[in-house]
Amino acid sequence: MKTILIAGGTGFLGKNLAQHFLKKGHKIIILTRKESKLKNGIIYENWDAKRHGSWIKWIDEADVVINLTGKSVDCRYTNKNKKLIMSSRIDSTRAIGKVIENSATPPLLWINASTATIYRHSEDKIMTEANGEMGDDFSISIAKNWENEFYKFDTKQTRKVALRTSLVLGKNGGVYPVLSNLVRFYLGGKQGDGNQKFAWLHLQDFLRIVDFTIENKNINGSINTTAPSNIDNARFMKSLRNSLAYNFGLPQPKWFLKIGAFMIRTEPELILKSRWVSPKILLDHNFNFLFTDIDLALEDLSN
Repeated sequence: MKTILIAGGTGFLGKNLAQHFLKKGHKIIILTRKESKLKNGIIYENWDAKRHGSWIKWIDEADVVINLTGKSVDCRYTNKNKKLIMSSRIDSTRAIGKVIENSATPPLLWINASTATIYRHSEDKIMTEANGEMGDDFSISIAKNWENEFYKFDTKQTRKVALRTSLVLGKNGGVYPVLSNLVRFYLGGKQGDGNQKFAWLHLQDFLRIVDFTIENKNINGSINTTAPSNIDNARFMKSLRNSLAYNFGLPQPKWFLKIGAFMIRTEPELILKSRWVSPKILLDHNFNFLFTDIDLALEDLSN
């Protein structure tokens, strides 16, 4: 049995990770802004994701620390939201890093969330961890500052891995239910010109990658956490329609997406950015993906 601490453990990925580890018999501590309590076999410990408090005792006990904390990017990029998106990631990473750096019994592994959005919009080149090209827009600056903060801390006894995660497809959260609802309202055609690459990962493979990272001590640094797939938005939306038995979906041109994004208070970039990413480090370490074919992945989720 391992003791696993998850910061940001009440979101889509955090909840699924907690249940995954609980089924394996591990002790789970979730850092939350809500009240401290024990519920359904999970310890919830209050923290503000900035300052030290009673939660630091769990860092000393943990074998693995997983930090998923961060305000959702599914919002309008107002100045206020930009500050919150950045600070929520940097502050939480800094708070955890300082505790681990000064711990007498630090965890063996610290996994920090990152994002495949760290790479530039690309329809011309596949991005690996070694050759990936970055840019200077807001989303990329978040990712770069996030990882810079993560690697700032001197944690000689603690292995560190940053998960550059693509869009994770799962029934109970994330992008899959949103896009599935578009299909059901006959709005499931290509988005924009449909040529933008769609980097995706089945939830089951995300959970298995975290397991693999914990057990494989040769994995260090930033890794692309995505399926080894090469599809574009048009191909993905067609597969999604097929999996839900809808033969038709209206395409959504860029101007329509911009209006729609404004109406639902989000940003069109979340759909229009081309993410062409390869999980080269995972493949080099012989990780075996369950889902590499988008049709099979969506068929599994539709059942």
